[in-house]
Amino acid sequence: MTTIIPTFDARGLADVLEASSQEQLDALDFGVIGFDGDAVVQRYNAFESQAAGLSPQRVLGEPLFTNVAPCLNNFLVAQRFEDAAQDGSELDDTIDYVLTLRMRPIKVKLRLLASAAGATRYVLVQRR
Repeated sequence: MTTIIPTFDARGLADVLEASSQEQLDALDFGVIGFDGDAVVQRYNAFESQAAGLSPQRVLGEPLFTNVAPCLNNFLVAQRFEDAAQDGSELDDTIDYVLTLRMRPIKVKLRLLASAAGATRYVLVQRR
């Protein structure tokens, strides 16, 4: 039986990620950072760990927007999650972005995912 590996642009990806094991997250070819309602990182895949140079031990259990990736703490990223949570609405936005913290500037696509029912929110990182 063949397992279908979801793509960065797949429909319904928040639900797929929510149901995925750590091994399934690690098989993806894009970065996955999953965090709870308090913005504390709960899920982090191997692709993102290697690309960002941050071990899971350094990231898991830490506040995403202050300790892990303060370069995402702005109206383009963090505020969208806050607004969706306040409205109780779904979030599925893809934006062009430049990561700058601890590295030379890198152009990426970010996909911001939050379902009204899901406990985990996701920042997905596709490096070009």
